[in-house]
Amino acid sequence: MRARRVGLLWAGFSLAALVSIALVLRRSDRLSDLHIYHGALADLRAGRPLYEYVADNGGPFTYPPFAALVLWPITALPLGVVEALWLAATCAAVVAIAVPVGRALAAGHTVAPARRPDQGAARARMSTPVLVAAVATILMLSAPVQSNLRFGQVSIFIVLMALLDGTAAPSRVRGVLIGVAAAIKLTPLLFVLYFLACGRYRDAARASATFVACGALALVFLPTESLTYWAGTVAQTSRIGNLASLGNQSVHGMLLRLGMDERSLPLVWAALVAGICALALLRARRLAGQGHPGHAAVLVGCATVAASPVSWTHHQVWTVLAAMLLVGSVGVTRRLAGVALLASMVLSLGAVLGPVSTRPGVQFLFENARTLGVGVLCVAGFGAVAVVAGRPGPPATSRRAWLRAAVASLGVLAFFAVQPLPAGADPTFKAYRLADVANPRYFFVCRGPVECVRYGTDAPVTFDTRSEKTKVRVNGVVADHVARLDYHSAPGGPPRTIPLLAAYPGVRTFSFRSATMVHGRLVAYAADGRPLAEYADELAAARSPS
Repeated sequence: MRARRVGLLWAGFSLAALVSIALVLRRSDRLSDLHIYHGALADLRAGRPLYEYVADNGGPFTYPPFAALVLWPITALPLGVVEALWLAATCAAVVAIAVPVGRALAAGHTVAPARRPDQGAARARMSTPVLVAAVATILMLSAPVQSNLRFGQVSIFIVLMALLDGTAAPSRVRGVLIGVAAAIKLTPLLFVLYFLACGRYRDAARASATFVACGALALVFLPTESLTYWAGTVAQTSRIGNLASLGNQSVHGMLLRLGMDERSLPLVWAALVAGICALALLRARRLAGQGHPGHAAVLVGCATVAASPVSWTHHQVWTVLAAMLLVGSVGVTRRLAGVALLASMVLSLGAVLGPVSTRPGVQFLFENARTLGVGVLCVAGFGAVAVVAGRPGPPATSRRAWLRAAVASLGVLAFFAVQPLPAGADPTFKAYRLADVANPRYFFVCRGPVECVRYGTDAPVTFDTRSEKTKVRVNGVVADHVARLDYHSAPGGPPRTIPLLAAYPGVRTFSFRSATMVHGRLVAYAADGRPLAEYADELAAARSPS
């Protein structure tokens, strides 16, 4: 029976992998990050600067120069061959990650009461193949792995190296894989602090020495690129993309979406990150001391996701692993938390549940569920009880536990429902400029001087809306006495000033887009700052994308 179960799970994994690869290959923008690596290194081989490369989609090469050395062999192969090998390697990495996680689940998995302790241990060991197959299948279906496949990302391999270092590396080389991973992508450096917190000074020294050695190797072979990167490029996070995008599920990204003041943002972010990382490292040290290195490594990995200024979806493999460890733990609350976190990592709650949310606070909760979930996990940890097998309590106790979990969940929803939080988690927002006027998709109310003059009225603002799959567009003209036009995306959020464009003689037009207009409010002001008109119901009536 167990062998059949394992076979079915691996068949499910294979099917999910094949379908995922087929869907990736059908995309016109498939493996765009891999194309950046390939194009940037091809330019480097031709003598052009690595960090001045810009792909067709606008993406630059953002990793340390040692990553260029590691990726150098891909330029020796045709791009089609590189794509096939990369997709296969990504699927293999998923399986390799599932092995230590499945073992960690088996070691802390709740087993049925046995007459002798050795029987319970045997059952736990026997369940390992099933758990490994289940972890691999769920991981393949998660958004982070799908994102790694779609973009051709290195993130999955960084997670694999860090996890293997924390769970399977021999003691004499422990820390080396962390050093190599950090030289390719900086976030694993947090594991060095974890080693220090655990008193594993030799491991910390090996990781640091390996990181420095890799950097020195890059300096020898790529001196110009090394100096360029470490002298300034490393701090230019804006090169990576729009950090306020919903895809950036880090604490920094969430604060940006809150519209926090630029002067306060660095201090608030640093304080939150310091607290989150300190608690995560302390709890990881406790887990490691109790003989659960897999849980400890995953917890530290989750701290890197929360703390990094940029944590795109493909970085969040750690969160999926943490969710599965919670699902396999003891206690109703922890299991429910694991299910909720896993659901947020497989589905986009903001997109799936957004249409049923009528409050900006709940919308904010859904759209930032991954950030909030990984933050709570880092602060609370898995807990000692969560990774130790134990007997289930009596039925009455279990019913009370379910009731407490349900009340707590409803309390969280109620709290966010009454919050005037901005629906600033709106990565689609954009106000168009004069150069965009010729695009009929952006400016659809009037498309020429005669039409615009006829469209204008004595009203301060005259506009129309257009709903698309993921956004709503607003386009119109303003009267002469309007000096400023502000758009409020939701209560409590900072207004966004909409440019008034003198596209044609005697006419000023405007255009912007937003994810939803449910809580939108457009306010026109006179030159003296006096409000002239406010439009809210007209925006709310616009059909928001579902």
